[in-house]
Amino acid sequence: MVTSQGAWHERCGWLLRLEAADGQLGWGEAVAAAGGDGLDALAAAIAALPAAIARDALEAWLAPLPAPLACALGMALAELDGLGGLDQGGWRRAPASAWLLPAGQAALTALEAVLEASPPEGTALTVKWKVAALDDALERDLLEQLLQRLPSAARLRLDANGGWDRATADAWGDRLQAERRLEWLEQPLPPADQAGLERLAARLPVALDESLRQRPELLALGAWAGWQVRRPLVEGDPRPLLAALRAGTPRLMLSTALETGIGRRLLQHLAALQAEGPTPAAPGLAPGWRPEGPLFAADPQLVWDAAA
Repeated sequence: MVTSQGAWHERCGWLLRLEAADGQLGWGEAVAAAGGDGLDALAAAIAALPAAIARDALEAWLAPLPAPLACALGMALAELDGLGGLDQGGWRRAPASAWLLPAGQAALTALEAVLEASPPEGTALTVKWKVAALDDALERDLLEQLLQRLPSAARLRLDANGGWDRATADAWGDRLQAERRLEWLEQPLPPADQAGLERLAARLPVALDESLRQRPELLALGAWAGWQVRRPLVEGDPRPLLAALRAGTPRLMLSTALETGIGRRLLQHLAALQAEGPTPAAPGLAPGWRPEGPLFAADPQLVWDAAA
């Protein structure tokens, strides 16, 4: 995958199995950041995990851990508390995902393939395109070609991964301000430029992604009026997000971190809850971008065995 931050060739992480005193199992996944940032600290934290620990002590210990490990433990604890159980309706399946288009010229070919595989009846087509990865003039030309091919009822998300400056974002904004198919610009400016993001959001829909991890105070209710792209596998204990979705918090869109089947099970469940809320949106599950095989199975034991 190519983004404004460079090419991303692999994903690494750890799987976690938490066993309660009564033999019940909770499964978790800790994914390392793209590019391996924080990998050593995450590995050290995992190596320090005790073989056994009381529930209260684990809860108290969880908060200062690296976010991916806090996520793994939090999702395992949620399962031990009944998440996905039969009395809660089991693990939910996500609605149809947005389609992720690659950067550059390949986006047009990918879009044609998506249009040939038309979405299920009654489902609106949503596509997301990675921008700010190549020469801006080339991408602006590709935008025009993409808009010519995109159906009138489709929705378009443009993800710059914080790779634009204000002048570039303004130029794209000028072109897209009247474009009814635009769903949002995703992280058009770097997280450090919060004033620029707010200024752009005054005239176009803007969704925050990387900003939410670099400035977690923006996760607070009302701190950002626009959409939040939530990647539960990289943002810490997922139980507060689970509670927010159950409460019907608006403008939260669930997105993948290219996780295994264990993390995917949680992500799909959260996306299903989001779809039942006041602002349903196609989740970002990147169909077609993950390998096949038991590592990506829905059964956590199969995933665990495949990773052994």
